[in-house]
Amino acid sequence: MSKEYRAKVFKSGNSLALRLPKELGMIEGSTMVLREERAGFRAEPADAPLKKLDVDRFWGKAKGMVHVPEPREDFEPRPSSLRPKP
Repeated sequence: MSKEYRAKVFKSGNSLALRLPKELGMIEGSTMVLREERAGFRAEPADAPLKKLDVDRFWGKAKGMVHVPEPREDFEPRPSSLRPKP
């Protein structure tokens, strides 16, 4: 059997807000997704945005990585305007 909590709805600016008890373990500032269902509402944590990985500065960090000094004919280098500045 699950626990029952009571939450209070109050006015916040021009919107309504729902004050949730801290026993639920939610983190302040976290984003939630609220879905309307037949029996009421369901709230779930929103998925965290995926972080982008910058691979431009990986050269020399991986052990065993071999430098290929000769240019390849099937590869066009980036224009110098797009290369990262050292």
